Amino acid sequence: MDQPLYYYNYNPYDGYFRGEPDTHLVNDIQTALNGELRAFNRNENLINKADTKELKKRIAEMQKDEQDHIKAFRSIYSNLTGRQPTIEKTVSYPKDLIEGLESAFKEEQETVDFYLDIADRAQDMKIKEMFGRAASNKQNHAVWLLYYFHLKGH
Repeated sequence: MDQPLYYYNYNPYDGYFRGEPDTHLVNDIQTALNGELRAFNRNENLINKADTKELKKRIAEMQKDEQDHIKAFRSIYSNLTGRQPTIEKTVSYPKDLIEGLESAFKEEQETVDFYLDIADRAQDMKIKEMFGRAASNKQNHAVWLLYYFHLKGH
């Protein structure tokens, strides 16, 4: 994203000035970024708990998507605000693989609606497209997590 996503207004008395981005949108992007960081770390933990190469590979693919989302959301946030986002450090991990798959499924599925809401509210097409794509990725992740959760006997 080469061009900042904030906008400029023109006031005939003062000339151009930088408009402030939607605070609610900025806060939601910050929340989304921290959620992606948690998901990335959660997936690292699930890879370590995975009992097959196939599952490890699938979760690693999800983790790559999370990494792409982190990069994009950081860029969007910085372009909107002119500053770096605040990163949360708190992460808790499930005790075992089954609990981890179930928890990850729920988080991914809930995130779909959150991202679609951001896409609906965003005025900038790049933000709309990025969050729409991220929602689609999250839905795909949720389907795979549910598949493996049921495959493991639950």
